[in-house]
Amino acid sequence: MAQRWKWIGIIAGVLFAINIVGRIVSKASFEGDTSKETAVGFVAFGAVALVLAVVAFIWGRDRSVGVVVADIAAAAAIGGLLSIIVGPFVTGGKPFASGAGAFFEQVWWYAGFVAAGVFLGLAVLIAIGQDLRSKQLKSYAARAKRV
Repeated sequence: MAQRWKWIGIIAGVLFAINIVGRIVSKASFEGDTSKETAVGFVAFGAVALVLAVVAFIWGRDRSVGVVVADIAAAAAIGGLLSIIVGPFVTGGKPFASGAGAFFEQVWWYAGFVAAGVFLGLAVLIAIGQDLRSKQLKSYAARAKRV
């Protein structure tokens, strides 16, 4: 169990770091140009989705889909809360500086990219038949049958 939480914490830290790097690049390079700042934000969200797709693919090979989804959901929730609540302070902002609407918009975008990344990783894994359930079914089918 401790090993499981260790990896959840590591993934949450990686997601937070991606968000912080995106915020710093956006602030340092494109301050005042909202369209470019938004583009950098979406690139950061895309990186989050990519990381979670890879994690879902790797973890899904030897864990059930339910365990993978639960662990990634925990990591994404921790990383997302840190990114959305603590992240703005790193670049001198505040979480609700643009209003509650912008805050919750960030929450929904983050959740959408997380879900898309996990879905993509698991869909590819299942499509190539390397998920735990497919392996179990192949093993069962390969056993000799008694007549």
